[in-house]
Amino acid sequence: MRNEKLNNAVQFTELIIKSYVKAGNVCIDATAGNGNDTEILATSVGQAGRVYAFDIQNEAIEATRFRLGAKGLLDRVVLINDGHERIREHVSEEADFIIYNLGYLPGGDKSLSTTKETTLESLKQALTLLAPAGLMAITCYRSHEGGEEEYKAVMEFVSQLDQIKYNAFRFELLNQKNAPPVVIGVEMRGVA
Repeated sequence: MRNEKLNNAVQFTELIIKSYVKAGNVCIDATAGNGNDTEILATSVGQAGRVYAFDIQNEAIEATRFRLGAKGLLDRVVLINDGHERIREHVSEEADFIIYNLGYLPGGDKSLSTTKETTLESLKQALTLLAPAGLMAITCYRSHEGGEEEYKAVMEFVSQLDQIKYNAFRFELLNQKNAPPVVIGVEMRGVA
């Protein structure tokens, strides 16, 4: 970990994925976007693992499909062109790792973004899929319209989780300007 840079939330979540996700794991990318996290997850789970990648925008699904195809990783990923608030309609197996990048598609239509309502519904459903000792990482982008409200709603939600079942944490760069992204984590406590 000493050699890894932590200049921003993206680097932090990449470090979490590479440190946490193992071959054979089942993972969910609840907001595939351009496929960056999906690619890292697909590489990490290996041939025996599986990644479910959601995005409501067909443009994002196709960008992810292209990216994975170029790397030979499509066989490990189930691409789902649907909103993350319908996660339980598409996934029934336990997930070892679940990731969210809230906000809008980079380079896409900024008027189409996640909302606190759909995100909270998705988080509730995702928690029912999280395996014992499973981890969820939620990157909240606060500077776009509705972003701060969504961040506050996510913070309130995870802060109220049962401490016997879950550990909740937050990573943020305190000396950065312009409301930098915050990573919120939820770990399902393992069975004792």
